[in-house]
Amino acid sequence: AEAGLNPRQRQVCHHLLDCRTAALGGFCLECDQCQDRAFVYHACRDRHCPRCQRRASQDWCERQRAAVLPVTYHHLVFTLPDTLNGWVEVHPQEVYGLLFETVWATLSAFGTDPKRLDGQMGMTAMLHTWGQTLVRHVHLHCLVPGGALGADGIWHPAKSTYLFPVRALSRHFRGGLVSRLRRAFEAGQLPRIRDRAEVERVLKALMGAEWVVYSKPCLARTETVIDYLGRYSHRIALSDSRLLAFDGESVQLAYKDYRDGDRHKVMTLSAEELLRRFLLHVLPKGFMRVRHFGFLANRCRARRLGEIRVALEAPSPQTPAAKAETAPCAGYPCPKCHQGRLQVTARLAPQRRNPGRPTRSPP
Repeated sequence: AEAGLNPRQRQVCHHLLDCRTAALGGFCLECDQCQDRAFVYHACRDRHCPRCQRRASQDWCERQRAAVLPVTYHHLVFTLPDTLNGWVEVHPQEVYGLLFETVWATLSAFGTDPKRLDGQMGMTAMLHTWGQTLVRHVHLHCLVPGGALGADGIWHPAKSTYLFPVRALSRHFRGGLVSRLRRAFEAGQLPRIRDRAEVERVLKALMGAEWVVYSKPCLARTETVIDYLGRYSHRIALSDSRLLAFDGESVQLAYKDYRDGDRHKVMTLSAEELLRRFLLHVLPKGFMRVRHFGFLANRCRARRLGEIRVALEAPSPQTPAAKAETAPCAGYPCPKCHQGRLQVTARLAPQRRNPGRPTRSPP
């Protein structure tokens, strides 16, 4: 029921209900040979919509290709302990922001260490908040070029295939985030968390646990790195392909069980429970879930990448040729007669959505 949703969740639900329906308006297409008619409706373009993110991911990858360096990249994942799930529930923007800040501070500290890389690193990080069964599982996927640009203008490559020891990363990450959470509480930045004794209990428990950090080199060819990154950049909690069946009350959901040898399994959830789990992962409005740091930060990326390519004696990447666009007057091939072309004959104004179900045909 909508009564149990916060305003942001309600807004996302309305966007997904309206996506590619008459509620958003669209076009009427007619074949110039067989006169068959088709209706095409606008997309919602909400970042939580499974039908709108594939194109967004492709466009994002195209924009990132100019930033790829001819070095080994490393995929790191920093996982937030589920002890903090309650804090995420009431203060998602603050906790997610501190997660980004702490992960970059951790990698930056290791990178600038004279005994390690002694230079500035770069990182692209993407926030995911779910596990395969849609429960809350907050983690940050990071793609990191394996090296750092020193103050002397020389590229210092990573000294091993694992970039940095994961246990050392884990403990630095743990201490940094616990410290930031404590400071945020003391500064009143977490106003919905009021019990000081409970805060101290949670932070003490966090310091006594091992935190999970994963690191793996991406040994694929350099030109495939962005495609690898694209798997994570615009992924959402639930894709249509995982929904196997719906009988009006329950849904069969495909998932991969990582604790059982990555076996593919099927679970059954009530429709209400599926929606509840999906809505756990609605992000605060305006929150940037993909961020760039270090020499990949937007404010200095072009200049720093140029300096790194000089240090590596590597050529600048070629700018991809602009895609040829079909002239609007040419239309689209007719799927019915396969001879004519579909032409736009009318624009469809947005229609008020009927409460309860979207409309897929014009009035």
